[in-house]
Amino acid sequence: MLLVTGVNGGLGSLVLERLAALPGGLDGVLIGSRTPERAPALGAPVRTVDFDRPQTLADAFAGVRTLLLISAGYGEDDVVIARHRAAVEAAERAGVEHVIYTSLSGDGDHLAYALAHRWTERRLRESTTLRWTILRNGLYAELLGSLATPDGDGVITAPLGDGRLAAVARADLAEVAVTVALAPAEHAGRVYELVGEQAVGGADIAAALSRAGGKPVEYRPGTLAEARAAVAVSGAQAFQVPMVAGTYSAIAHGFLAGPGKAGDLAALLGRPPRPALDVIARGAGAAG
Repeated sequence: MLLVTGVNGGLGSLVLERLAALPGGLDGVLIGSRTPERAPALGAPVRTVDFDRPQTLADAFAGVRTLLLISAGYGEDDVVIARHRAAVEAAERAGVEHVIYTSLSGDGDHLAYALAHRWTERRLRESTTLRWTILRNGLYAELLGSLATPDGDGVITAPLGDGRLAAVARADLAEVAVTVALAPAEHAGRVYELVGEQAVGGADIAAALSRAGGKPVEYRPGTLAEARAAVAVSGAQAFQVPMVAGTYSAIAHGFLAGPGKAGDLAALLGRPPRPALDVIARGAGAAG
């Protein structure tokens, strides 16, 4: 039995859609959600999985052999770590055999939200009962598109400098997660770096949006201080301000550009990854 958590989120919902499209559909799959009434109505059994209420996890994990643990949301480190600790400990007690964890790419160690991911990886390695696979997901192309959205005058002011991001289509990461979840023993003890092969920057995004929308988009990067101030007054929570500013800075200063060659992502997909600029342009079109 496979249990997928985080099914109301962008990645989890795509994982379920892909599983449902396979021969046999969701036979042998359990849907885990903090709000079961809002879980996708795909016909699979739904279990309450609330990492902030660890008492829900014993029933949720009963009979589960493989747990696809989608990272339990960004928050302060102590909050996220407490959630992941509860999940791993409950999996051990329930006799889960294999945990597949969606982590953060290795080059993301400069980011403010990396610590909780690395703690979770370490906790899985230390387990004496669980087999594990770590999917180190790169930052989404969809995220980059939202960070570099043009203003009303068609200007991208995101402080990306001359930096580039090896962004990944969320759908590609969902496809990899399904591949691993359906044959976990083949991937036991593996850490996969799932980043894009072609890094893109602000000027690339402006050109792609110009082509897609038929209207000129210009890239004129602002400063980190300006971006930080804008996030601070946007209604974001306090912990999100350094998260966003740090992401901009890591991209701008060349820490997230990726290896620039085929790696684990293409190997697991069995094809080239979806181009990040195509994903961003389609997202902008859908939003418009």
